[in-house]
Amino acid sequence: MAAAAAAAAKIAPSMLSSDFANLASEAERMVRLGADWLHMDVMDGHFVPNLTIGAPVIESLRKHTKAYLDCHLMVTNPSDYVEAFGKAGASGFTFHIEVTRDNWKELIQSIKAKGMRPGVSLKPGTPVEDVFPLVEAETPVELVLVMTVEPGFGGQKFMPEMMDKVRTLRKKYPSLDIEVDGGLGPSTIDVAASAGANCIVAGSSVFGAADPGQVISALRKSVEASQIKG
Repeated sequence: MAAAAAAAAKIAPSMLSSDFANLASEAERMVRLGADWLHMDVMDGHFVPNLTIGAPVIESLRKHTKAYLDCHLMVTNPSDYVEAFGKAGASGFTFHIEVTRDNWKELIQSIKAKGMRPGVSLKPGTPVEDVFPLVEAETPVELVLVMTVEPGFGGQKFMPEMMDKVRTLRKKYPSLDIEVDGGLGPSTIDVAASAGANCIVAGSSVFGAADPGQVISALRKSVEASQIKG
């Protein structure tokens, strides 16, 4: 039971699906409805074709919320963003393995030095073995984000074949925070939860729901039920 407790369920509505004109009130609403984290999609228009938000938006939002800001940096040069995001008040800083193969050790250390929690993400085409050294390092990442869609745009279809990566990670690292992002909602959560994911990013399935609080609750219950079974 200790391992399951170490990897507690965390539901992270993706603010990319929120009303950006009312970001502060949307954040407050999500927390009130039971969100553990707020997932912030940072895209540079280069690593992925879309362009979204940067440190100034994180800094503005931080003035209105104490919530954990789970920042996923889909950017080509993540090390260029560490200082600004640390100052802005980001809680988690998740970078992509595909662009950090040569400098991840230094990157993890700089993220921690700025008071943020380091995480690594991998695209659907990237082998899960590529992140093992980062989890096992002397100064390790504390979260692995398995993309269940190609990063860059919201509203894509969940890729169930990515669950093999989640299963592999959970078997190897029982207490690791394993996050999934892309196409997660009531119809796909059980597959992800039973594979071992405990951090669930959900965008359109939460913000597009008639009762977002009920969806957040259902996602959490699925993770918790799978952990009990596991």
